[in-house]
Amino acid sequence: MERKLSAILVADVAGYSRLMEVDEEGTLSRLNWVRSEIVDPAVARHRGRIFKTTGDGFLAEFLSAVDAVRCAAFVQAEVAGRSAGETEDRQILFRIGINVGDIVEQDGDIFGDGVNIAARLERIAEPGGICVSARVQEDVAGKIDLVFDDLGEQSLKNIARPVRAFRLQPELTVQAAGDTRFASAGKPSIAVLPFQNLSGQPDQEYFGDGIAEDIITALSKLRGFFVIARNSTFAYKGKTMDVRQIARELGVRYVLEGSVRIFDQQLRVTGQLVDATSGNHIWAERYDRPSSELFTVQDEITSSVVATIEPQLYAAEELRLKSKPPESLDAWGCVVRAMPHVWTWAIQDDDTGIDLLKRAIELDPAYARARSLLAVALATRVVLGNLDFERGISESLALAQRAIELDSDDPWSHCAAGYTYTLSRRLGPAVEELTEALQRNPNFAFARVILGVSYGYAGLAEEGLRQLEAANRLSPRDYSQAANLSIEGLCHFIAGRYSEAVTYERRAVQLRPHFGSAWRTLTAAAGMAGELDLAHSALAECKRLQPRLTIEWVEQYHPIVRSEDRARYVEGLRQAGL
Repeated sequence: MERKLSAILVADVAGYSRLMEVDEEGTLSRLNWVRSEIVDPAVARHRGRIFKTTGDGFLAEFLSAVDAVRCAAFVQAEVAGRSAGETEDRQILFRIGINVGDIVEQDGDIFGDGVNIAARLERIAEPGGICVSARVQEDVAGKIDLVFDDLGEQSLKNIARPVRAFRLQPELTVQAAGDTRFASAGKPSIAVLPFQNLSGQPDQEYFGDGIAEDIITALSKLRGFFVIARNSTFAYKGKTMDVRQIARELGVRYVLEGSVRIFDQQLRVTGQLVDATSGNHIWAERYDRPSSELFTVQDEITSSVVATIEPQLYAAEELRLKSKPPESLDAWGCVVRAMPHVWTWAIQDDDTGIDLLKRAIELDPAYARARSLLAVALATRVVLGNLDFERGISESLALAQRAIELDSDDPWSHCAAGYTYTLSRRLGPAVEELTEALQRNPNFAFARVILGVSYGYAGLAEEGLRQLEAANRLSPRDYSQAANLSIEGLCHFIAGRYSEAVTYERRAVQLRPHFGSAWRTLTAAAGMAGELDLAHSALAECKRLQPRLTIEWVEQYHPIVRSEDRARYVEGLRQAGL
């Protein structure tokens, strides 16, 4: 036995039995994710160790009360952001109790009053809250900028003497994490401030609040980002403050702010995304709409803002991490650095993106997003013609399916599977997986794009175009714009509108000069449209980018499903001289 003084943290899930009764598998999946992605890394970062787990909670030991409280505040803030926008029957919220006391360690387990009191304090904490003993409150005073409520003397079950307890309010827990979360979070963090009402009409205040709330809820569905809960950001309503100070207080890297003005039956909404480390605006947009249907407009603007912000956040993170050598990056950093290579839609001479994604998987084998993006990268090489079809599709599908197993709630996992099924001419499974992706994130513009190409390749050109129109509404300045244009061109080709197909494909290759599949469709469309000079020059580009391009390759591997559509595609290539 070893006797010593330690800080003990005890946590369990509020309403766990009710959650399990409603959705057993879903609750276990969400709890496992919270433990692996939030709790375990947080405890390790704060010099703690988990010495016992229960069905719905854990017990951890720390070297000091300061470490224990900082860890608790971090976990509660991260979990609150993860649960924001979810219904009550899906929310994973911890109650946490912390005590400093004399404990006995034996065979890796810990016993004693120090543990027992922490466990009893946990029982009187609120969902999402933290309850500590007077000893803990004294130890952290002056060391962490926290405000505790004194709960007075508490009679705790099976504890002989009363224990004075203090509570850190749930709404303060996010602020309590402060710079700790900002410095150590493994993903981009963002706070959405209430949109200012510039109409001069107090009765219009609700509209800006509603937009901010909807954006918070929608961003919370994007698993790659930490989003501050509404209660924390709305505390700044009506205050004039530097966004960098707000970011420091909330512990985030990015702040989204905006304004709303209604005048002469017109509505104007502006939004700006600020990088708090520099104060620079990395994205800004203005939306002008009629004000006749306010709630419809609110939904439209929310969807557009969320779909546009996601790639802007990724781009900002990529720029921030660009100067770091790959060997110094964590799994998230590797994924962000890989993204520009994934979205080139062009044949590449190096494997930088693929190598970074493989490195991310090595660093974190359970990182579903890394596997999803690697599946997309390999599948793209297949359709561009510079990766063996059988090998590429097999590896891509295995990666996507494993990503789904690791995190079935991540829309990217299902999108990667849908993309791979599309390229292997399996429309049914493709549509099923892409629909799953959109159910998990209705603002997922890229999934709409892939759904559009799925329908286009399957011969359903008009449905494909409808999906692309929806994607363009969600994200009019998307990083995959060249792909969108090329898919629109493909849909027009399938519909027999060859001149329109030429127009779209020419725009696509102007944006991405090394976009091999766009050059192929441009060649086929120009051949069928009788524009033979253009067809000949486009074919030369095709052969430069894909030297082994043949009619046999197109007939055997091109994703077009219907034989009659593929025959027209082949005929266009023959007219060009292939």
